[in-house]
Amino acid sequence: MAGSRLPRQLFLQGVAAVFMFAFASLYTQIPGLYGPEGILPARRTLRPQGKGRWQQLWETPTLLWEAPRLGLDTAQGLELLSLLGAVLALGALLLSPLRHPAVYLLLWAAYLSACQVGQVFLYFQWDSLLLETGFLAVLVAPLRPSSHHKQAPQGRRAGALPHEGLPFWLVRWLLFRLMFASGVVKLTSRCPAWWGLTALTYHYETQCLPTPAAWFAHHLPVWLHKLSVVATFLIEIAVPPLFFAPIRRLRLAAFYSQVLLQVLIIITGNYNFFNLMTLVLTTALLDDQHLAADPGHSGRKKTATSRPKALLATLSLLLELAVYGFLAYGTVHYFGLEVDWQQRTVHSRTTFTFHQFSQWLKTLTLPTVWLGVASLAWELLSALWRWTQVRGWLRKLSAAVQLSLVGTATVALFLISLVPYSYVEPGTHGRLWTGAHRLFGTVEHLQLANSYGLFRRMTGLGGRPEVVLEGSYDGHHWTEIEFMYKPGNLSRPPPVVVPHQPRLDWQMWFAALGPHTHSPWFTSLVLRLLQGKDPVIRLIQSQVARYPFHEQPPTYIRAQRYKYWFSQPGEQGQWWRRQWVEEFFPPVSLGDPVLDTLLKQFGLQDKNPPRARGTNGTLAQALHWTRTQLSPLEAPALLWGLLVAVGAVRVVQSLLAPWSLRSSPTALAIREKHRPAPQKDSGATSEQATPAPSPCSSGSRTTRRKK
Repeated sequence: MAGSRLPRQLFLQGVAAVFMFAFASLYTQIPGLYGPEGILPARRTLRPQGKGRWQQLWETPTLLWEAPRLGLDTAQGLELLSLLGAVLALGALLLSPLRHPAVYLLLWAAYLSACQVGQVFLYFQWDSLLLETGFLAVLVAPLRPSSHHKQAPQGRRAGALPHEGLPFWLVRWLLFRLMFASGVVKLTSRCPAWWGLTALTYHYETQCLPTPAAWFAHHLPVWLHKLSVVATFLIEIAVPPLFFAPIRRLRLAAFYSQVLLQVLIIITGNYNFFNLMTLVLTTALLDDQHLAADPGHSGRKKTATSRPKALLATLSLLLELAVYGFLAYGTVHYFGLEVDWQQRTVHSRTTFTFHQFSQWLKTLTLPTVWLGVASLAWELLSALWRWTQVRGWLRKLSAAVQLSLVGTATVALFLISLVPYSYVEPGTHGRLWTGAHRLFGTVEHLQLANSYGLFRRMTGLGGRPEVVLEGSYDGHHWTEIEFMYKPGNLSRPPPVVVPHQPRLDWQMWFAALGPHTHSPWFTSLVLRLLQGKDPVIRLIQSQVARYPFHEQPPTYIRAQRYKYWFSQPGEQGQWWRRQWVEEFFPPVSLGDPVLDTLLKQFGLQDKNPPRARGTNGTLAQALHWTRTQLSPLEAPALLWGLLVAVGAVRVVQSLLAPWSLRSSPTALAIREKHRPAPQKDSGATSEQATPAPSPCSSGSRTTRRKK
């Protein structure tokens, strides 16, 4: 297997970029979501229980316990964490010395701290995925930067430590768990849309925040939608085991299939940083040779290979072709693919039953665990063999200590991850080693390993449910309150907001799937709008002047449930069609017994009025000034601005790189070494005409004599 130096660097930069987007996106929404006048004030989540400081920190691991020591309330502390996290992640993205384990540990701790007080608005699978990936980055990041120009005889970097590539294997294992589980749960949920291969005829229309491209994808032929579902099952269930294939071309094929799926999702849906995070995980399938990190491979002349090597290459090619053939046959057989040449379509259907799939899953899940064990064992043995090549007893001892620590951490994290992974098949979950269950239970609240399963069931099969808020001054004439991102206005095109996640808009999508009592936060939203709280209004419209009740809060608020559909081709100026379904939330006003009863029922009443927001301290004033400067920017514009800035800095760095290399101490030393010796006798014309022999020229003459 080729080296993984460059893929590890790409991974670390990618994790830093995702952290930057996540922190910046969250920062823009903190006042409206978690401030004293927000929907779910963060101060309610952190109430001292009289426990010791360290016990309290272990049970609720958040740095926000220390906010009062800085003269800040919980929301202000969350703002500080988000700002510092975004700046630190930006630094790690641009500066290689900052890609250090301590930096990634701080990023992970800061985001974990935010998730502890984030409540329902930070309870998404991609938040858990970012935490798990961020902790893996702590292990992948090198303790000290080392030169990568000098190569060892075996093709490895000279001075590379034996354990360097070991934690990176956990990234590949995480990618496998994420994709395999996401594919399996679609079938174990018994969703008729997934089993009937019609899920994508609904998905583009009913997903939370579609893009304009989703409208066009929705109107593709049905047979193509069904074929796309087949391809999704292939990529998410059949391909992931190839992540551990010993043949690198199979791993690269798996890499490009995953990239294709994620890019298509990004084009047709606003899934914030989730797909970017998945693309970052796919770097674990790459190697230095594929990324041209080792130019010696491409420039090396072909030499005659021995017969065993030629035989091995032939067997690898045959095995690779057999795998492709098996995947093609299985796809055609299990999904009944038939080509209709007359109509120029491809017919597809599932030819297996739920019982057959359950039996297959029960048979296969435990072997996939053993596949992970075997692959990890190979990585450990490879690291041990690299350790035997270390020269010098002191260096060997240091490498042994580091390998022992990193190897133990890698095995422990693998064992922990087996518990949430086995949730896909209850029988396998019960057969796991009890020690793994105990270990997982000890650190579960740290979110070091999580279960995944995206798009488990397809919603909105009869039309996309959507909640529309309305306000009124007299209770008779109602005005719709339009959100910036979620569907509302029929003539407004779907937005493109990735990598930003408007968390209120996302929760509005979930709220529409059931009664309002299943979403207690919705009652608090209604209360804040009746009170005319500016931070909450800015979650709905960042430009307050566009909010219909910006001059005076409405006297009454109510909510209606509609069903939305994409408009048909030819309907000029219309992106959506809709039909009224029912009343979602009754008309209420401040002091209304219905509203007060709901607030009391959900524990959303402020028993003690919030203390005045501290702005006297220097730190509080700095946070207030920063908020004032950034508030005019819409969140997507802020994130895209960061992206453009990073790109500009990258261009400047690439332009300055050749000059910095020429002026570096190493380059100067090399030029000094190869400089001709000064002439002692300027009259000796023969000596002047003969340059001082360089190591390269003497080496070449020696080679000629040997020949």
